[in-house]
Amino acid sequence: MARAQAPLVQIFAQRLSWRIEVAAYDAITLLARLFPIDAVSDFGAAVLGRLGPLTSTHRVAVRNLQIAFPALSPAEIDALAAEQWRQIGRTFAEFPIIDRIVAAGDRIEIVNAERLAEIARTGEPVVFVSGHLSNWEIMPAVIAHSGVVCHMTYRAANNPYFDKRIRDNRFRYGVRLFAPKGGDGARELLDALGRGESVALMNDQKFNGGVAAPFFGKLAHTAPGPSRLALRFDTVLQPMSVQRLGKARFRVIVHPPIKPVATGDRAGDIAQSIGRINTFMEERIAERPAEWFWVHKRWPSEAYARKRR
Repeated sequence: MARAQAPLVQIFAQRLSWRIEVAAYDAITLLARLFPIDAVSDFGAAVLGRLGPLTSTHRVAVRNLQIAFPALSPAEIDALAAEQWRQIGRTFAEFPIIDRIVAAGDRIEIVNAERLAEIARTGEPVVFVSGHLSNWEIMPAVIAHSGVVCHMTYRAANNPYFDKRIRDNRFRYGVRLFAPKGGDGARELLDALGRGESVALMNDQKFNGGVAAPFFGKLAHTAPGPSRLALRFDTVLQPMSVQRLGKARFRVIVHPPIKPVATGDRAGDIAQSIGRINTFMEERIAERPAEWFWVHKRWPSEAYARKRR
């Protein structure tokens, strides 16, 4: 009898933990929405700027910066690592109020907006690609408000109550169509492109089992999904990026499309297309290195196995 009750106790404890987490998120969201936009952004920068360097994840950020920029001095690496925490703090704090940032009208500058208008007007399905640059949530908001019908991929949160809050918040700033990562999400993306609708994917994080492609001079496993989709549906990879102009003000850039390599050698074509995406990401990161999400282990595990200082 005790053994039978144990799973029930574990389930109850898990659900209670989830509800406590989402209650805390709701309280933070309510508080954030009471203050001016820039004050919320500044608060996030101050908090994570102080706490981030104290975490074990800070070592990952430092090591990533050492890999990407081997010519930088330890002092320069430390300065970048510290600033990227402030940038992440701003991004996290801004998430509950992105609808206010979008609605403000003067906080988002769009470069090459006519390309988005063209995609919306012609109904041309494209595969949007980008990475975790600055406040990356601004990009799907811009796509959605441009009139492009686009399915956005996302990694579902383990906490289902928190996952619903994330989806509801994105709904507030215009993102209506979601495709979770995984098998079901992949089918949704295929169906969407088959209907002539666009899809958007982040393509800058480690993907175990992906294609090993150069990234800042070292091989990094990269998801082949965007390149495969573009090749399958004979369309383009449409890169975008976002830059922070100061506090909660942004520039979203719609870059020239990338035409996937199509020689008939499918594996080789996918690898070359992935290489082009990685090159695009390298260029954007090198332009504004403090604005990338350095706390993710992008390279193989052995790159983090030894201490550099």
